Amino acid sequence: MALAPDMASTGDPIVGNGGGTHVDAPELRLFVMGLFFIFGGITSLNDVIIPKLKELFTLNYTQAMLVQFCFFTAYLVIGIPGAKLVKKIGYMRGAVAGLLTMMVGCLLFIPASQNAVYGLFLFALFVLASGVVIVQVVANPLISMLGKPETTHSRLTFAQAFNSLGTTVFPVVGSILILGSLATVTAADLSGAELDAYRTAESQAIVHGYLGIAVALFVVAAAVWMFRNRLKGERHEASAGLAGLDLLKRPRFGFGALCIFLYVGAEVSIGSLVVNYLMQPGVMGLQEQAAGKLIGLYWGGAMVGRFIGSALMRAVSPGKLLASVALGAITLILISTSTTGMVSGYSLLAIGLMNAIMFPTIFSLASEKLGSRAADGSGIINVAIFGGAIVPLATGAVADLTGSLGTALLLPALCYAVIASFGYYARRPAA
Repeated sequence: MALAPDMASTGDPIVGNGGGTHVDAPELRLFVMGLFFIFGGITSLNDVIIPKLKELFTLNYTQAMLVQFCFFTAYLVIGIPGAKLVKKIGYMRGAVAGLLTMMVGCLLFIPASQNAVYGLFLFALFVLASGVVIVQVVANPLISMLGKPETTHSRLTFAQAFNSLGTTVFPVVGSILILGSLATVTAADLSGAELDAYRTAESQAIVHGYLGIAVALFVVAAAVWMFRNRLKGERHEASAGLAGLDLLKRPRFGFGALCIFLYVGAEVSIGSLVVNYLMQPGVMGLQEQAAGKLIGLYWGGAMVGRFIGSALMRAVSPGKLLASVALGAITLILISTSTTGMVSGYSLLAIGLMNAIMFPTIFSLASEKLGSRAADGSGIINVAIFGGAIVPLATGAVADLTGSLGTALLLPALCYAVIASFGYYARRPAA
């Protein structure tokens, strides 16, 4: 949506509104929701390239989960510096910086493929994720400000639905483009120069997919740059050292940050194992590409659930709703691991519906009353997303040690148990 020249040049100030702030600029919601769509879709593509790289480099589950480890480690490394950068240059310029960093990460897949080295793929994913972190530092507090404070929970959940739209669309397309290219031979059958040539050729499918994303990112960054002065007057509270760490002393925020760590870890662990889980003869016995396409159901459930949750939270306590869906996720894991066939497969995929409201609800409950420290809080929350590196790696290690993906899924179930307790704890508004 185009802005009038005078609006684009002067910008609207961020004005105070009771315990928080809001921005009278509804047209910016399209941009922010677009950002949610982009970084959600890119993150979910990891679920597609994990089985691809696992086959190409003959990896075990622990080694394959290094994809998620390197991607989500960026949240630990970049979270606080990203928040400082955004506070220094502003939300809109921060979004541009993040988008361009993501573009560079996509382009790094070219030398990774040409050299057929797993470590280079991991480095490219880290750079790509660094850009995602910066964009997410911008998007979460900005969508909270684009409306009235009393509807923040609902609005953030609605925006996260666009994140889920990206996570639904990208894996389906990625499965066709990336998993569909697997040859009749496997890396385990080759060695030496033949193996290197096979890895280079087969990884071209990954390169082509990410090159298309790089072009799209450049276009979006150019569009956002046109609106760089839209938020003149935005104010951020100055902070020294590791900005925002003192917020962890607040019980509600600290507990919430822990739950973000556990939630992302649980969600990513399940998404990363979906393809291999559904391929098991005791579950659905699917081929790799067919299983990959079903990842869209897992993330699609989250998309549908976020639209439903956005409406429900106008009438139901967000904390109570969070506790309920966390218990629902535990129940579905237990059903999946104790049954076989279609019931086992689809009950695991249905966890996406339970995941739907978790991130935005935990974020908004933990961040209530942060006011001018919203950017600091968002930075710490983004550091907590590092759980997407640790929990999947631990889940992969359990799978390797026990030889059972079902046993490994009990670790995400423990994460959901803690989240349920936070929902009950934060069922009342912050003081």
